[in-house]
Amino acid sequence: MSLKNPILGLCQQARFLISAAKVDQCPPDSGLEVAFAGRSNAGKSSALNTLTHANLARTSKTPGRTQLLNFFSLDEERRLVDLPGYGYAKVPIPLKQHWQHHLEAYLSSRESLAGLVLLMDIRHPLTDFDRLMLDWSSAGNMPMHILLTKADKLAFGAAKNALLKVRQEIRKGWGEGVSIQLFSAPKRQGVEEAHAVLAHWLQLDQEEGEAEA
Repeated sequence: MSLKNPILGLCQQARFLISAAKVDQCPPDSGLEVAFAGRSNAGKSSALNTLTHANLARTSKTPGRTQLLNFFSLDEERRLVDLPGYGYAKVPIPLKQHWQHHLEAYLSSRESLAGLVLLMDIRHPLTDFDRLMLDWSSAGNMPMHILLTKADKLAFGAAKNALLKVRQEIRKGWGEGVSIQLFSAPKRQGVEEAHAVLAHWLQLDQEEGEAEA
């Protein structure tokens, strides 16, 4: 594993651990984990696969396929979590309510949750679901990092303008504690920046400093 970027080695050995329909089915609440959330079809599965250099999360042209909390092990103490997608109209309302209930329970009770990555389609940012996730993050003092996905769908200038606009709205509504970046899975844009956030939340940057000391 490279000391310069230890997250790379962990991501390359990521493996599926377990799926959970409810909080009491989750793995033991120890160590550290980072959860990925996003409205249906925001590119969450593609981003996870790109960041881990693996085909961990199932991608589909049919939005709303992720219906469980899916846990992926990086090592014995660190995990990534793929949370259910929301907002797809064809999903029955009772199922949406079930997801929301258990997602809220997970976010509010999980002690090992070190941070939340929220994915927004750059062409359709700050949906009602996104705002709900920002509210939950703010209320629980949970670190959040936003990936503005599908940045390759816009010209460079337009993508930068969208980033600035969303950043300004987030600072106005939720303060300075939320970080945000451009991301494109096909172009691998923003991968290093996202890896740096994961490394910090999973305390890999601390290990790197200790190894170099």
